[in-house]
Amino acid sequence: MKGQSVQLPAEARVSETAGAARDARYRETARVTIVGGVLDLILGIAKLVAGYFTYSQALIADGIHSLSDLATDGMVLYAARHSNVEPDAEHPYGHGRFETIATVGLAVALVLVASGIGFTAIKRLFEPELLPHPGVWGLLVATLSIISKEWIYHYTMRVARRQRSDMLRANAWHSRTDAFSSVIVLIGVVGTMAGFSYLDALAAIGVALIIAHIGWTLGWNALKELADTALDQRQVESLRERILDVSGVRGLHLLRTRHAGGQVLVDVHVVIDPGISISEGHHISEKVRSRLLQEFEGVTDVTVHIDPEDDEHESAIPGLPMRSELLQAIRRRLDGIKEFDQIERFTLHYLAGKIQVEALMPFTENSTQESCRLIEQYFEEALKDDPLIESFDIHWH
Repeated sequence: MKGQSVQLPAEARVSETAGAARDARYRETARVTIVGGVLDLILGIAKLVAGYFTYSQALIADGIHSLSDLATDGMVLYAARHSNVEPDAEHPYGHGRFETIATVGLAVALVLVASGIGFTAIKRLFEPELLPHPGVWGLLVATLSIISKEWIYHYTMRVARRQRSDMLRANAWHSRTDAFSSVIVLIGVVGTMAGFSYLDALAAIGVALIIAHIGWTLGWNALKELADTALDQRQVESLRERILDVSGVRGLHLLRTRHAGGQVLVDVHVVIDPGISISEGHHISEKVRSRLLQEFEGVTDVTVHIDPEDDEHESAIPGLPMRSELLQAIRRRLDGIKEFDQIERFTLHYLAGKIQVEALMPFTENSTQESCRLIEQYFEEALKDDPLIESFDIHWH
């Protein structure tokens, strides 16, 4: 109607908000990555050109390092675009692992590049006639690189903190290691200008070691993520405390966490009062789920399993019969007691390896307290020898 606003269902509002947040996250991630990529391209070319004309293998190695950062930026853009796509039938937990797989590929490439640079530098150390003699241009380019890469590090890290992106944090540190490698190059250039030409080759080896370290660190962390490594203990304990704060939660177990790109997935079994209704138990589980999604950065998916008792194993022991089997067995034992057909509803509680049975019966105008007690005695006597039934209670209404 005119003048009235349409109120979307809660799930739709959450989905719409999440979609807008994903779009904003991707735009900001793309912007900072493109800025870094342009800077990497300019610095990489400048270092290669300066290294070629000043005969500095350290500058050439550092130029390759800067261009490897460009490859990282491309990986980040690709992964950011695909990892923020909504979950679908083939990827019900989302697409966060695109980011992880891209990181593994990048790590392998970096280690290979580092191996080549290091091998060439070591070879030149044993061939003094091949040692370079860089000049002042090498010094200027290395200094410019340090200033530029430190700036892009702080810029990227600010966005990473705001967007809670581990991928951007890794890329920021990757940029900063380029500044560190330029410091090594600076030392090598200064040493060479002072007459210690072998320092340039040593600086190249240092750059190779830094690149290899980056590759190893990125690759190892990505592999741990692919192996579903949990959050650290401090974060897990924080999750545990907040779950236990939810009204109706008596305990919890099997709290499991894992990463998927920049996302965190949580599974937990919560213990509730076994006597409450299914709907109330579901309501408690939804409170747990919404609390974790709202209060913990990076948590994007929470699965809550309801348990009626504090047992890390399934309380429904496989040997216990299902409802239809149990009711048939009860009917056979109560054969001849006509009041059995008056039972309106059975409620079964599977607890501690046995079954507690509750029966709902009408209290009619012909019922008396004495007749009710007799019926209860009939039932108790007929079922007392059943090893699976712990108790049989009748509720009159």
